Amino acid sequence: MEIAARINEAKYGVFRWRYELSIPRKLALALGMAALTGLLAQVRFPLPWSPVPITGQTFAVFLAAVLLGKWWGGVSMAIFGVLGWAGLPWFSGWSAGITATGGYIIGFILAALFVGYFTDKYVRARSFLTMFGLMLVANFVLIYIPGLIWLGLWLPAHGKTVASLMVLLNMGLIPFIAGDITKAALAAAIARGVTPKSAYNGETDKDKWATWRIP
Repeated sequence: MEIAARINEAKYGVFRWRYELSIPRKLALALGMAALTGLLAQVRFPLPWSPVPITGQTFAVFLAAVLLGKWWGGVSMAIFGVLGWAGLPWFSGWSAGITATGGYIIGFILAALFVGYFTDKYVRARSFLTMFGLMLVANFVLIYIPGLIWLGLWLPAHGKTVASLMVLLNMGLIPFIAGDITKAALAAAIARGVTPKSAYNGETDKDKWATWRIP
């Protein structure tokens, strides 16, 4: 029990410290998470029928949201996207510029804001099942919707015909489902292990988190 109490105290201290950091230090952490996203983007498995490879980026997106919170998790993904679009070669395959994956990167920002918001606002959201559910929503709604819309516009603009919605889904969604669920489960397990189960910034459910259900 004493060891568990010390671990919980340490987790609380780390998140409280992160919250109280100065703006330059928070920016440095955001840049570090953007760099980690760039590294995990190189963990890739190209698909011969799609311009979108399987990568480790979404795992980094969720970690950024949990570790940095809503605003700075979102900032880290914005840094990743803007610098990559500007020419820094840290997109998948050490590429840069506006490519077929541009919509997914916009989705990374939205997903980090979404997951980070619940991590910051509700202690109850830091359980495995709740975090896993939030990450699945973020992944399949906030990342894939802009990703597929962008891909559907990008392909015809580059001389490639999209015959039907099903063809688009086979290129930009269906092959990634199993891997994304696995990455979300791993990220949720890490979130459950590293986040404090007590309020460090006046969370909404600070006095009733054990029975709280997110509305």
